[in-house]
Amino acid sequence: MDLKICSFNVNSIRARKDLVIRWLSEKEKDIDLLCFQEIKAEENNFPHEDFEKLGYKSVVYGQKGYNGVAVLSRKDISGVIKGIGYSYFDQQKRVLSVKVGDLWVINVYAPHGDLRGEEKYYYKLDWYRAFLEFLNKNFSPDQKIVMVGDFNVAVEDIDVWNPELLKDSIGTMPEEREIFKKVLNWGFYDCFRYLYPDKKQFTWWDYIGGAVWRDEGMRIDYILATKPVIPHLKDVYVDMWTRRRRTPKPSDHAPVIGVFGDLL
Repeated sequence: MDLKICSFNVNSIRARKDLVIRWLSEKEKDIDLLCFQEIKAEENNFPHEDFEKLGYKSVVYGQKGYNGVAVLSRKDISGVIKGIGYSYFDQQKRVLSVKVGDLWVINVYAPHGDLRGEEKYYYKLDWYRAFLEFLNKNFSPDQKIVMVGDFNVAVEDIDVWNPELLKDSIGTMPEEREIFKKVLNWGFYDCFRYLYPDKKQFTWWDYIGGAVWRDEGMRIDYILATKPVIPHLKDVYVDMWTRRRRTPKPSDHAPVIGVFGDLL
């Protein structure tokens, strides 16, 4: 039986709740694990009951007004890790790991960063270093792991609509790409690029100027998997249903869905 795992930066769960529920009810009815980023809500303000009606149990690691991640699962969850174990970085709620059977699913909302030399630029790089330490302390590449999320890095030029225009901008700087590649080299495959090495496909488009209609975007949302998972990988796709609409107002990201056969 196929297992569907979705990564979706919703850019506020309260603003996007009706759209997401409609999408799940009308379009994507068989997602097993739904990983939200940037929920911008604390756990007590997350719409647990609305998703329970669709068969999901929610695990939330949130904060008021900023950041926040959640995992919704139709499968039983046997383990949960909130944060990365560094109090400084865990002030911002960015990483939530859950165990389903013998599979770990790690949901990530990496810092956006800023122009080179700014405080948020250094924070992003330091956060990635701490995140690599978290992986080393808690996991092994020999385990079955699917890691998803908004990593705020377009790892190659093919992952941006105009490499020359966007060269050395936030998300394309060589030092950002280098540290994200260290995460990949830890033991992850980029599932979309594994299946589609030459395909241009974006996951984020600016709200300004109708960028989504011209497909002027970036691929910054990923589904990554360790080697034991790759034989089960069947497909990865971006669902534009929630993005190419005017009402309800969409997130600036589209959901990315990975399909795995007989993974659990």
